[in-house]
Amino acid sequence: MLIALAGRPGAGKSTIARLLAQTLGATHLRIDTIEQTLRASGMLKADVGPAGYMIGYAMAAENLRNGQTVIADSVNPLQITRDAWRKVADRAHCPLVEVEITCSDRHEHRRRIETRHNDIEGLVQPTWQQVIGRDFHPWDKPPISIDTAGRAAEDCVSDIVSRLPR
Repeated sequence: MLIALAGRPGAGKSTIARLLAQTLGATHLRIDTIEQTLRASGMLKADVGPAGYMIGYAMAAENLRNGQTVIADSVNPLQITRDAWRKVADRAHCPLVEVEITCSDRHEHRRRIETRHNDIEGLVQPTWQQVIGRDFHPWDKPPISIDTAGRAAEDCVSDIVSRLPR
């Protein structure tokens, strides 16, 4: 199965994705890691653009073909990116579970953005203004919604696992 996480930076996606991957024995694909690796290669003449997502789609497809559950960890803010994850799952003939991770407590969300540790060397983290100003399209189909405000990551993961198809 493909579990495509979405949400603004600082909502808790990567923390949940790591723990969910450990819980399920799944492959965790983090688009931030792919994009920063592309930047660090020095081979790009411009911004990363869609390249990180394109690599993520290909890696997800390969892992799904190998029988792995894949956790796709990305902001996934646009209908075009959501449709692309759907195509990956369709082509792999596997279920897709879409999960939007939010943090409804703006003060907590801002605190996370302003105090978080950067675990990807060289990655420039967005500011709070960049996070709240980012374009995030409404969903065409409602995803599983997980609000991380005031909740432990383990509880959020348990909630996701309980809603996965059997």
